[in-house]
Amino acid sequence: MSADKDGRMFWRGVWGYLPANIVQGVVGFATIVVFTRLLSAEDFGHYALAFSITSLLHLLAFTWLEAAMARFWAGEQTPEGLASHFASLYRTAFLVIAIFVPAAALGVWLWPASLPFKLAVAAGLAGAPLRCLAKLAQERFRAAGEVAKAARVDMGVAIVGFAVGAGFALAGAGAASPLLGLLVAPLFALPFVLPGELRQARRGVVDRARLKAYAAFGYPVAASLTLALVLASTDRFLLAAFMDAAAVGAYHASYSLANRTLDVMFIWLGAAGAPAMVMALERGGREALRRSALEQASTLVLITLPAAVGLALVARPMAELMIGEDLRAAAVIVTPWIALSAFLSGMIAYYFGFGFTLGKRTELLLLTTAVPAVANIGLNLFLIPRFGLVGAAWATAGSFAIGLVACVLLSRRAIPLPVPWGTLARCGLAAGAMAAVVGILPALGGLAELVLDAGTGAVVYAVMVLMLNAAGVRDVARRLLARRQDAPA
Repeated sequence: MSADKDGRMFWRGVWGYLPANIVQGVVGFATIVVFTRLLSAEDFGHYALAFSITSLLHLLAFTWLEAAMARFWAGEQTPEGLASHFASLYRTAFLVIAIFVPAAALGVWLWPASLPFKLAVAAGLAGAPLRCLAKLAQERFRAAGEVAKAARVDMGVAIVGFAVGAGFALAGAGAASPLLGLLVAPLFALPFVLPGELRQARRGVVDRARLKAYAAFGYPVAASLTLALVLASTDRFLLAAFMDAAAVGAYHASYSLANRTLDVMFIWLGAAGAPAMVMALERGGREALRRSALEQASTLVLITLPAAVGLALVARPMAELMIGEDLRAAAVIVTPWIALSAFLSGMIAYYFGFGFTLGKRTELLLLTTAVPAVANIGLNLFLIPRFGLVGAAWATAGSFAIGLVACVLLSRRAIPLPVPWGTLARCGLAAGAMAAVVGILPALGGLAELVLDAGTGAVVYAVMVLMLNAAGVRDVARRLLARRQDAPA
């Protein structure tokens, strides 16, 4: 595959996934605004804990199948191979579901927890098999470059999940409400995506050797993501142990405000970049991969670094607008640290960590995740009893910093992806200028301050990146202007 084709695939994905990620961002913010008001701080905390538990079990049971679909589809060259690929994954998925459902039901029934909390966990676990089937189809769409289909699944599940969850919250379902939305949402997508996938699966046979390779690849991915979830959620469980569920709710609200914003951006760019890098490596070799990776890394830094800095700058007015009064004060303190954490974790998950996937050295990915996960537990145990919520935020930021260093160093033993030092330096200078200007603006409070700070910051950053030609944006702008001038009237 040529460099031009690699670039076209990446940018087709970037623009194709943009509507889906706008929807994801809007829904994410709406989730914070609505559920921090409809649920009590205690219910919101129980929801946060239940979501972490169900996400953990989903990762352990299903993620290895989803990872195999994403990584191995591009390497199939024959109709027979593709049919066996689909058959092996989907038939195994149904077998895992047949084991998972009764085991999860028994576990929830025997668990000595409060009934509202058990109902929240049960709702989350009931939706896990449905989300797996939708995710398998979606990963296939992404691997094949069928951007519109993947984007429609994203948008549909996000909108329906939020609407249904809000309806349950209004009806008084409490902590289970958002998870009931996540249970119902895939049911609206599966009739449109699953039949076509299963038709392809019926044409093939389960290949045990193929499944063995998928498991060898996918289980370390699932284990590393599990450790990443432990890294991201340990603070909630320790806050519950050292403080109470209301503290968990306050922390989760502020965490979601910052992390979801950055995560939407990383998912957007990663959804476009990951298939492009796989294609570049499979069909163009290491040099094609290097070019594709450097373009993605530069784009990630260009967009997400100012977003992280901007979130820290507007933490107070954003919290006043988006978070319920009971949880607002904590968000102002915690948001800047979580914004930093989200930037570091995004660079790990959606760029540097992908070198292990490309090199099929997922056992190293597991090690990379284990280092910050252990550090996170130690830092939380030390900092939470002394500093409370802000201690948890410090622990998270410190752990992800350790994780990024470990990831970059260990990636040398797989396929090391280039570090965009030039873009990082130029965007860092631009973000610093943005922070300096926003820092001297008057504190108007609420929406007025948010609009003033965000608008001014965006203008300053844009001017600076153009002046510095960060990530080649000035060169791109010149090419676009030249094309417009050369176009026939």
